[in-house]
Amino acid sequence: MSRALSLRNRQRIRPVDAALLRRITRCLLSEHLRLADFELCLHLVAAPEMAWLNECFLKHAGPTDVITFDYANDPLGEATTPRRMGNGRQKPATRRGPRAPPMRGELFICLDEAVAQARQFRTTWQREVVRYVIHGLLHLRGYDDLQPACRHLMRLQENRLLRQISRRFCLTQLGTP
Repeated sequence: MSRALSLRNRQRIRPVDAALLRRITRCLLSEHLRLADFELCLHLVAAPEMAWLNECFLKHAGPTDVITFDYANDPLGEATTPRRMGNGRQKPATRRGPRAPPMRGELFICLDEAVAQARQFRTTWQREVVRYVIHGLLHLRGYDDLQPACRHLMRLQENRLLRQISRRFCLTQLGTP
């Protein structure tokens, strides 16, 4: 059983308090998702790297906010494509506690997109970054956002977790505007 969490800040768009982002992510994993076994790496990247990842792995042009790689069923961590949920009929993993399936994966989060979407949705880029972490974690738990009904369910969970984590941590301390 493992509780490994690493963060790699590969962007220079905004300074980020990596220690705080790790604490927030660890809280989400351990307390809110109640995972006892996880290995996760967060990568904070800029738009050019995210656009490359998006084109290379998803065949979409341009940057996106978050890309999730799920290695839970790949013990060697050699997955070459991000998790895609297909037809939306799969149910999210709901077991919690010591018997919850282990989480193994990587999240690539684009700071340029966080800044742009924060302006669009009249929020802070720090809050957007945490939203992307939550979104990626939900994908790793089996949530799907390809179908409208599944997207709605995922958004409800995302908003619930964001509210809960916002009560515990001051998200604006993740970085300076």
